[in-house]
Amino acid sequence: MRELMLGNKALARGLYEAGCAVISSYPGTPSTEITEEAAKYDEIYCEWAPNEKVALEVAHGASLGGVRSACAMKHVGLNVAADPLFTISYQGLNAGLVVCVADDPGMHSSQNEQDSRHYALAAKIPMLEPSDSEEARTFAKRAFEISEQFNTPVLIRMCTRVSHSQSVVEPQERKVPQQVPYVKDPSKVMMTVNARNAHVRVEQRTLDLAAYAEHCDLNRVEMGDTSLGIITSSTSYQYAREVFGDGASILKLGMVYPLPEKLILDFAAKVDRVIVLEELDPFLENYCRQLGLRVSGKDIFPICGEFSQNLVRSCMGLKTPETVRIDDSIPGRPPVMCAGCPHRGIFYILKKNKCMVYGDIGCYTLGAVAPLNAMDLNVCMGASCSGLHGFNLAMGREGEKHSVGVIGDSTFIHSGMTGITDISYNMTNSTVIILDNSITGMTGHQQNPTTGKNLRGEPAGKVDLESLCRALGFDRVRVVDPYDLDQVDRVLKEELETEAPSVIISRRPCVMIKGTVHNPPLEPKEDKCVGCKACMQIGCPAVSVRDGKVRIDRTLCIGCKVCTQMCKFGALE
Repeated sequence: MRELMLGNKALARGLYEAGCAVISSYPGTPSTEITEEAAKYDEIYCEWAPNEKVALEVAHGASLGGVRSACAMKHVGLNVAADPLFTISYQGLNAGLVVCVADDPGMHSSQNEQDSRHYALAAKIPMLEPSDSEEARTFAKRAFEISEQFNTPVLIRMCTRVSHSQSVVEPQERKVPQQVPYVKDPSKVMMTVNARNAHVRVEQRTLDLAAYAEHCDLNRVEMGDTSLGIITSSTSYQYAREVFGDGASILKLGMVYPLPEKLILDFAAKVDRVIVLEELDPFLENYCRQLGLRVSGKDIFPICGEFSQNLVRSCMGLKTPETVRIDDSIPGRPPVMCAGCPHRGIFYILKKNKCMVYGDIGCYTLGAVAPLNAMDLNVCMGASCSGLHGFNLAMGREGEKHSVGVIGDSTFIHSGMTGITDISYNMTNSTVIILDNSITGMTGHQQNPTTGKNLRGEPAGKVDLESLCRALGFDRVRVVDPYDLDQVDRVLKEELETEAPSVIISRRPCVMIKGTVHNPPLEPKEDKCVGCKACMQIGCPAVSVRDGKVRIDRTLCIGCKVCTQMCKFGALE
């Protein structure tokens, strides 16, 4: 029965139909739903791993054990998983291994806009790129076949538009291949002569895959008007079909590495002009130029941002259809922490104390926006801990007394532990604040090793953050309630003044966790309000001032009472 499916759900369905038995992932938008949807199939063991490196290693281990396995991550997560990926490419597998990576053109929820196709080239492994939900389903199955035929992990590159759009799929039955027996093979130990021989095999495999790409149905030619030929893939293919229809010929590449040399040259010979239509880097374009083709690409289309049908029309000098517009000026709506977010009080106190704040990756990154403006920078998962250590090495005691690192509980487990170990081992008097909101908030409330529940919400092992930090060398570990501003202020000052490494754990569950019982909303007292707007300094969306008096949005307020600590006149008591 045909069904309308999200791209990520369809990819999960393909993994299921292919007989995948183990999936280990780390959540990251826009990839998260792949694993969440796969977890709905009882036949697949699914887990959230502490980070993407661990997830890939788990999946590879399951492959060595003889069952088909997969892992999923966003593009920056592939950076974390790159270490094992490159060596697994040399080492090979036992059963099929598929690595699903979701890029984020336009940076809807990411700190950069990198193009994961370069990893396929660098690691010398094949990459498939679906352009809709049905292809996501079928490409998952083909990926396992290619993986086992060529003894290689296979990358499936999704992107935000394919991951989070819906199209029709035709689900099929699950077929589980027999488990492959494990046989000890000393050549899999990647050292000296084994690694050198493996490199030779990988280069031959790349040639074999390139030959396969010439004739496989993943790549196809759709001939139309021969005055214009378009080489494209992924969502850009959909834009090309919609904009040009039969007014152009299209070479649609579903396998974007290795690329089919003869197929591209033959296609180019049949058309008068060749344009390469692709988001982000000129990956396909550069390959075409290496083949000696005269093509247009980034001289027409932007290298930054996400494409659309109208962007393609505009860049090609075509008329864009009229769209519905609202003439009235609409005020900007910047991102903001939720009403009652436990992180808000922490950032208010950090701003009050004029701290240099080395940030990290999570919903608390919103501490950087107005009116808090309390975060100085962020780099990648876990960098707040090790980066703060380096900052204080340069700044000395004066830096130590005015700088902190902030990191979420899930991010701390992901890659913050090694950073704070560097602090304790090499003894800078650095203060790290762990924002423990009992969930992985930014990507949609996934469990993590600190919550005591696994991916399916079942009881699981729980990391004790206080004990862990002490075991990593910290004698000073404090726990504060971020709703108590006086306590946070006092503890922060004490730890910054103390000449010893320290950790402050800010503990309060995310207000959006399902089942959380909130206090009644506050009732402002207009007769006591003097319109000073002190309550606005924390940037809570439930608090506003109109006509010189404070207002509370009862649909948003959860009664956290942080704003009452700002008011000196009792207007919010």
